[in-house]
Amino acid sequence: MPSGALNNISEIRRHFHRNEDPVYFVSATNFNLLGLDEWCKNFKYICYIDCYGGKHPNVFCPSEQPHAEFQSIEDINNYLLQHKEVVEWIKRRGGKPKFVFLMFDEETERLAKELGGEVWFPSAKLRQSMDNKIETVRIGNKAGVPSVPNVLAEVKDYEDLKKTCEKAGIGHDVVLQSAFGDSGHTTFFINSEADFRRHEHEIVGEGEIKIMKRIDCRGSAIEACATKEGTIVGPLMTELVGFKELTPYRGGWCGNEIFSTAFPPKTRERARELTFKFGEQLRKEGYRGYFELDFLIDKKTGDIWLGELNPRITGASSMTNHAAFAHADAPLFLFHLLEFSKKKFKLDVAELNDRWADPKMIDSWSQMVIKHTDDSVDIATEVPETGIYRMAEDGSVQFDRFDYHRRAVESEQEAFFLRILQPGDYRYEGADIGILVTRGRSMTPGFQLNDRGKRWIDAIKSNVKARPLPMQEAGPVVSDPAFKIM
Repeated sequence: MPSGALNNISEIRRHFHRNEDPVYFVSATNFNLLGLDEWCKNFKYICYIDCYGGKHPNVFCPSEQPHAEFQSIEDINNYLLQHKEVVEWIKRRGGKPKFVFLMFDEETERLAKELGGEVWFPSAKLRQSMDNKIETVRIGNKAGVPSVPNVLAEVKDYEDLKKTCEKAGIGHDVVLQSAFGDSGHTTFFINSEADFRRHEHEIVGEGEIKIMKRIDCRGSAIEACATKEGTIVGPLMTELVGFKELTPYRGGWCGNEIFSTAFPPKTRERARELTFKFGEQLRKEGYRGYFELDFLIDKKTGDIWLGELNPRITGASSMTNHAAFAHADAPLFLFHLLEFSKKKFKLDVAELNDRWADPKMIDSWSQMVIKHTDDSVDIATEVPETGIYRMAEDGSVQFDRFDYHRRAVESEQEAFFLRILQPGDYRYEGADIGILVTRGRSMTPGFQLNDRGKRWIDAIKSNVKARPLPMQEAGPVVSDPAFKIM
C-alpha cells in the first residue's frame, strides 16, 4: 500500500483500489458484504454455500468434506478455515491474510493466527461481552441512549416475575429477553401465567433477564462504524419483523427497507444523534469498527428507545453498503477496513455524517429474507437460481438473467434473488430459501406487507419443488431453533 496519511474520501477510495493485502470475508454466504470486492482490490469471499453456481469470480467454495453438524455460524467458519482446499488457496495467493467475519469465536481467532493472518475486528471476547443484551442496556445508559423502561433481574417463577415488574413500575404486560440470541428466538411476550409457562424453561435459570414494559412500536435498524476520527452513522432503516409469509418465528427479523421518508425527519435526526453517542461510548469501552443498533419507535409518542446492539455486520449491512450515499462516497464497511488497516487517515466525520443525513443521498430499496414457513420436512429438488427476476402485469414472475449485482435491478418490476437453499438440501421449518432485493417498498405506510411484496414471496416459494423424505429416513437433526446464517 502507498505510504503517507489519507486525507479525504478520494484518497481513501484510491487506497483500497490499489490494495495488495489479501482480505477474506469468511461466512456461510457472501450476502452480508455483497459488492465489497468491487471497492477493495484483493477482497475475496470464502463461503460454505455457493449461491451463484460457480459464476461469481470472487467467491471460493471448497468441496464439502465430512464434518460435525453445524450449530452456529462460528462452526461453519471454523470448518472453512481448516479445510484443506481453503488453506492451500490462501497460501497460494500469498501475502499476510486479513479476515473478516459475520460471527467468530476464540477458536476462529486461533485458526486465523495459524494461517498467519489477522482478524480485522475487535476480539471475540470483547464482542461477546458487548453482544450481551444486558450489557447493551448498561452501555446505553452511560451514553445517554435510553432503553424501553425495564428492569434487569433473574426470574425464579411467575410470581417472582410479577413482583419484580410491580416494583419496577412496568406493569404485567412485558417483554423478556435473555442475554444472548437473536430476537426471533429469545424474545418472549408475557401477559399471563400461561404465556410464562410456555417459555418458562427458556427463562428460569438463564441468569439476568431484561424485562421490558411492552410498548406498541415500530422496529428500525441503523448501522455505524466507530473510528478513531469519530463514529460514522448510516441511514435509519425499517425492519420487517415476524411476517408469517417470511418467517415461522414471532418477532423474528425477516428483512429491511431503506428509503428517505421511512420515518419523520425528527425521528431520523434523533436516531442518528443517539447512534453517534452510542458509538462514542463504544470507543470508550474499547470497541471500534462496524456495529448496528435496533431502535424501537413508539407509535403513539414517537419516542425512540434502544432495542439491541449487534457489534458486527448484520443482515442489514447489504442495505447500508449499497445505498446511494455509499456509491457517492464509499460503503460504510470500507471505513471499518480502514480503521483496522493501521493506515493513518484524517476524516471530517461531522461533515460526512451531515452529508449522509441528506434524504437525497438515500434511494429506496427493500430486502426480504424468505424462509420455509410450513411445519414440514422434505428435500428440495428445484430452487430458483440467483439472478434478476421480472414480474409481469398479471403478477407472474420469470427469471430474466443471471447477475450478482443487486444494482442491476432496473425498476420496481424487477428483483434480485440470492439463492440460499440448494437442490438436494433438506427443506425444514425455518430453513432459508433465499433473499429477495427489490427497488421500492415491500411494506405499506402502516408497516404491513404490501401486495407487491406478497406476490414476490409467493412466486419464489411456488417455484421451490421438493420430494418427500424416503420412508426409512427420519429427516435431518435440526438444532432447535435452527440458527440463522446471515
